[in-house]
Amino acid sequence: METPDPTTAPDPAPAPATDLDEILDVVDERDRVLRTAPRSEVYRDGLLHRCVFVLVRDPQGRIFTHRRTDTKAFAPGAYDCFVGGVVGAGEGYPEAAVREAEEELGVTGVRTRPLFRFLYTDGDRHSWWSDVHEAEWDGPVHPQESEVAWHDWLTEEQLAERLDTWEFVPDGREAYRRYLALRSTD
Repeated sequence: METPDPTTAPDPAPAPATDLDEILDVVDERDRVLRTAPRSEVYRDGLLHRCVFVLVRDPQGRIFTHRRTDTKAFAPGAYDCFVGGVVGAGEGYPEAAVREAEEELGVTGVRTRPLFRFLYTDGDRHSWWSDVHEAEWDGPVHPQESEVAWHDWLTEEQLAERLDTWEFVPDGREAYRRYLALRSTD
């Protein structure tokens, strides 16, 4: 076997970026940008940042519900009735909502509608601005394997039953509670 000539061998491919390398806006209690930081620092230091949540329904009104993979940094293996994630540095909430929905569902062409925003905090070390959207999707989905371990479309009644028996992500549970409260006032 020939030994490669180091002067002609291709450069090794760069290591892939991880989610923890992603740069986020660090914000204050009024959602004003203070600076940017890598996600790893934001999570490690419990810095206030931005997230989006998208409630996706099919034409029958069922809600896309999934179990997060066990490799997720926040709430691994927990269930969620929203797709979404962190908002990148300089990214707007609407753009992040579409990007996250398309990534997690494995589709293109999602159109979201903003509903409300709230400051989520668990009272301990996790807090972020949560911008909640909704969308309808009438085609097949191909969920991102690195994000979604299981998925199904649940009726509101089925979701209500699961919320009582399954472990759901706490921020998604709070967003859904607020979503139902908002709907009851319409």
